[in-house]
Amino acid sequence: MIFKGGRKWAKLLALLVFCASNAQAELAIIVNNDNVTNDITVEEVVSIFLGKSHTLPDGTKVVPIDQREGEHEREVFYRELVKKSQSQLNSYWSRIIFSGKGQPPFTVNDSLEVIEFISGNQNMIGYVDTDMVDETVKVILIIR
Repeated sequence: MIFKGGRKWAKLLALLVFCASNAQAELAIIVNNDNVTNDITVEEVVSIFLGKSHTLPDGTKVVPIDQREGEHEREVFYRELVKKSQSQLNSYWSRIIFSGKGQPPFTVNDSLEVIEFISGNQNMIGYVDTDMVDETVKVILIIR
């Protein structure tokens, strides 16, 4: 079947595919099931992932688990929650490391590894796509 204006249709299809591939993920902030924390604010999460805080709201020490650069969840997390681009984040951590005031979060490959680490450690916090959440972790915040 041949459509008139084929180029226009091709451009429209390409635009739709591009938009679908850039659809925003819904993120879950997760902790270990045995962790007593049941909720957290966006501000508290940002503070933990920027190394400004090392505790959950109940005072429990926590270690943030980050996803590697290039993972969609990481891009959404830092763009939507932290309000920093990757270059801004790199600059931020360069200043913190140089001043001796901290280190960036431990990084794993993807959501599966985040869940693996958190399910095995009560003092870790991370973010994953909500579709990845299983019974081995507890969701304490949903980011839409």
